[in-house]
Amino acid sequence: MRYSEQFKEHIEYTFNAFCKTVLRNAAINAYRDMKRKQKREVSLNYLMSETSFEPFTMDIYFEQYDKPTVFIVQSHEIIIVNERLAIALSRLPEQRRVVLLMYFFLGYTDTKIGNEYGRSRSTANYWKLAALKQLKKEWEKTKHEE
Repeated sequence: MRYSEQFKEHIEYTFNAFCKTVLRNAAINAYRDMKRKQKREVSLNYLMSETSFEPFTMDIYFEQYDKPTVFIVQSHEIIIVNERLAIALSRLPEQRRVVLLMYFFLGYTDTKIGNEYGRSRSTANYWKLAALKQLKKEWEKTKHEE
């Protein structure tokens, strides 16, 4: 089917008008978002002049405690310096803890873990997933204990 030149021009002009409308509306939305953000933001210079103390930050994520916990797996020492993680791992049953440590710290694959226990890869994967699920629960418990 052949279209006339007049019809092609009409389609082109219509498309151009549509694109201009879309771009205009996007610009208006961006401008509104910027204005809304500026209303909520406070200048750091303003905060510095209004506070009587020196501002600082403290990341407790990298905070280490005095006695790191050492787990022995496959004659390898695995040192855990995060207290919450060490507590959560120590609450896991021995097999689940060993499977997690072998996978994440020693780099064992599911197949290799399964071979260590004389089981299949899928069984080792199931153990790993169950251990992760339990570790998450223990992690949440330690969070609430603090």
